[in-house]
Amino acid sequence: MTSVPTTFTANTLGRRGPALLVLCFVQFMLVLDDNVVSVALPSMREDLGFSTAGLAWVVNAYFLAFGGLLLLFGRMADLLGRRRVFLTGVALFGAASLVCGLAQEPWQLVAGRFVQGAGSAMASPAALALITLLFPGTEERAKAFGIWGAIAGLGGTMGLVISGALTGLASWRWIFLINLPVALAAVVLLPRLVPESRAGRAVRLDVPGAVLGTGALVSLVYGLLRTGESGWGDTTAVGPLVLAVFLAVAFVVAEARTAEPLVPLSFLSFRIRAVANGTTLLFSAAMYAMAFLLMVHLQTVLGYRPLTAGVAYLPYGAGILAGMWLSSRAVVRLGVRPALVMSFLISAVGLLLLSGVAPGDGYASGVLPGMLVTSLGCGLSLPALTVAALTGTTEENAGLGSAVLSSVQQVGGAVGVAVLVALASRRSDALAAQDGPLRAATEGFSLALTVAAALLALGAVLIGTLLGKTGKKHHPEDPLGAAEAPANHTNRT
Repeated sequence: MTSVPTTFTANTLGRRGPALLVLCFVQFMLVLDDNVVSVALPSMREDLGFSTAGLAWVVNAYFLAFGGLLLLFGRMADLLGRRRVFLTGVALFGAASLVCGLAQEPWQLVAGRFVQGAGSAMASPAALALITLLFPGTEERAKAFGIWGAIAGLGGTMGLVISGALTGLASWRWIFLINLPVALAAVVLLPRLVPESRAGRAVRLDVPGAVLGTGALVSLVYGLLRTGESGWGDTTAVGPLVLAVFLAVAFVVAEARTAEPLVPLSFLSFRIRAVANGTTLLFSAAMYAMAFLLMVHLQTVLGYRPLTAGVAYLPYGAGILAGMWLSSRAVVRLGVRPALVMSFLISAVGLLLLSGVAPGDGYASGVLPGMLVTSLGCGLSLPALTVAALTGTTEENAGLGSAVLSSVQQVGGAVGVAVLVALASRRSDALAAQDGPLRAATEGFSLALTVAAALLALGAVLIGTLLGKTGKKHHPEDPLGAAEAPANHTNRT
């Protein structure tokens, strides 16, 4: 696979720099809203009268819609038009942000967050598909994904800082209202920069596959969210997980029998994409859990205030930016496989350093070294994983490839938080009586991050053994080497 065919004209490609910036800043907004509510939750509870259980759904409603609808909307982008679906998603996200910012009742805020998640599920894979087509060569695509990932990573880091600042200085409502100018600018500017693109042949939407696939994802994400809240013994958590497995099996059977499936099984079985998505699952599980556990650890064990804890994350964002700047160079000079193995191992070392942070440790000597090493490895990983996960995609399925990758990231993150946070809690509870709460919490934190590091080490082994040969001397348009490209380079799956 040397490049992705595209019908974009030379004039369009000449405007792809500004188009990339618009797409990136929308992604910044979307990622920021993944975690922007975390610091503001107590203020929301006080103003709107949330119960403790209801407050959790300010976060969960967003992830349920986002993780559950990604696959459906990613394929719809291929069929109906990527620019159209992207703009619809951004407009929906902006309207839902206004509803959240003006909410007077708890149900209004939760409903707004659900619609925000749906808008994000429309916009995010469509944007990634547009970037894939705007930058067809591997070297330029790696650089574009580096910029995309850097700005998105900055959004994730800045979400905590912005949330704390706006909540403390103004009102929690402004964490939603600041989305409106970005959404409006994207809706106005993008149609002038990027033409419409869709699958090159008429394909009808696989309705049974859409229902089964969406149902499986929604059930899986809901079950994992409930597991994180109430543990694996809760039937309200285990039931949706069992249903998700049943629906997933039915989905695979349905896709194997239909002429025009929502997700062709050959698309999932293509080895490069399969390995990339599988290791993305491990990577997301480790990193989402680390972000959650470290924020709790900073506040409960080290005694940081919420805003101070958010500011403490700023070097993490800087490390991600540095890693992503290096990633595109590593992909071109070393190849995808060595770059990914190196990045996974660097992140694993960083997690092991963080696992040793104990009560009384200073920020510069205790927290910062592990944070910087982890963030550098994270920044190195993300663009390279994206390049590998979208290898072989064409105008027929760029949106699908982007949606599969995004779905894997969300599911991996939900699994990581549910499993590793539960592991940390059980370890802490077992030791609390004899060691005291702070030491017990530290032991649980350390165990969870050690397991997360092991997941990344496993990912490095899988990449090194399964991804195929790479090296410095391959053509710059072929990151995985000619031996790894499919015989039919058009790859219409």
